[in-house]
Amino acid sequence: MIVTTVNTENAPAAIGPYSQATIYNSQAFLSGQLGLIPTTGEFISEDVQEQTRQALENLKAILEACGSALTKVISVDVFLTDMNDFAKVNEVYSEFFANHKPARAAIEVSGLPKGGLVEIKCIAAI
Repeated sequence: MIVTTVNTENAPAAIGPYSQATIYNSQAFLSGQLGLIPTTGEFISEDVQEQTRQALENLKAILEACGSALTKVISVDVFLTDMNDFAKVNEVYSEFFANHKPARAAIEVSGLPKGGLVEIKCIAAI
């Protein structure tokens, strides 16, 4: 069993004892991404749509570092601190997954790291 760890400077560094992604058996398992700016580690804004867009841009950068792409995403998990933001998140999400629609779950949580409003993780084929 060979597990490869992936990290890229084009996405925020992990804020704990984990990697941005791991690859195993031709699949990439991406850690949850917040709406953090890669160069500063700060939130892009306090707006849920802007945080969603940045989180998805971060996922895209990690997917590319894994040798994958948004079109190869198999499953997505979206964590929201307020399910009332679901439609706003969906609006931005559909910009990234317009034609390719992976399986997805949306879960409301009581809190996210650093006070984020949305966190998104995925599994993709390589």
